[in-house]
Amino acid sequence: MNRIAENLANVNERIAAAAKRSGRSQNSIWVVAVTKGRSVAEIQEVLDAGVLFIGENRVQETQQKYSRLNRSASTCASQSLSGSNWHLIGHLQRNKVKPALEMFSLIHSVDSMRLLAEIARCSEARGRDTEILVQVNTTGEASKYGIEPDAVLDFMETSLAYPRVRVLGLMTMGRLTATPAANRPAFAYLRELGEKVIVQQFPGIEMRFLSMGMTNDFEIAVEEGANLVRIGRAIFEPPA
Repeated sequence: MNRIAENLANVNERIAAAAKRSGRSQNSIWVVAVTKGRSVAEIQEVLDAGVLFIGENRVQETQQKYSRLNRSASTCASQSLSGSNWHLIGHLQRNKVKPALEMFSLIHSVDSMRLLAEIARCSEARGRDTEILVQVNTTGEASKYGIEPDAVLDFMETSLAYPRVRVLGLMTMGRLTATPAANRPAFAYLRELGEKVIVQQFPGIEMRFLSMGMTNDFEIAVEEGANLVRIGRAIFEPPA
C-alpha cells in the first residue's frame, strides 16, 4: 500500500470514529480530496484508492489537470476522473463561471447574489442545471468569503428565481487554529442554519450536504454534522 492509500485509510478510520461518537454512519460522509498544487499522478492515486470526489480551488489549474486526465482515461483502462467527480471548493470569480461549469458538477463556494445570478445566466445558456452549495461565513472573520448567517434564508428565497441553479446545501470554513475544537461553534452554527432552511420547505432546495472541515478539524466537523469533508494534507503529506 502506498503512502496516499495509507493516509486515506487513516483518514477514513478517523471519520468512522467521529461518526460513531455522534451516532452517525460513516457511509453518509464523503471525503473531497483537495488537490490544489497536486500532480495528475497524485490525483490518479487517490482515485485508485477509492476517493470519489476531487476538490480544486482554481479554475485555471483545474483546466490543465482536467484535460490531461481525460486524455489518459481514453488510452488506459485505469480508473478515470469523469466530470461528475470534480468539485470547486475555492472562491469563484464571475468571469470564470463559464469554464467552471464545463468541469465542476458541484460548486461549494457560492457566496454572493451576483455570483448566483451569473451562474444562473451561464446555466441557462448551456441548457443544463448547476448544483451549488451556499458558502456562509460562520466565524465572522472579515478575511473569509461567505454570506452572513442572517442572510441565508433571504438568499435561499432569491435563488428560487433561478430554476437552473439547484441549491443542495451549505458550506463553511473554520478558523485556522491549533485548537480544532475552537471551530465547533462555527460548524454547529452551519448545521443549525441548514435546519432552519429545511423548516422553510423552499421548493426545489435541498439540504443534502454540509461541507465543512479540513485536515486540522474534520473530526469536529463530522461530529457536528458534516457529510462532505475537504481534506488535502492528511491525504497527500507524510504523517507529522
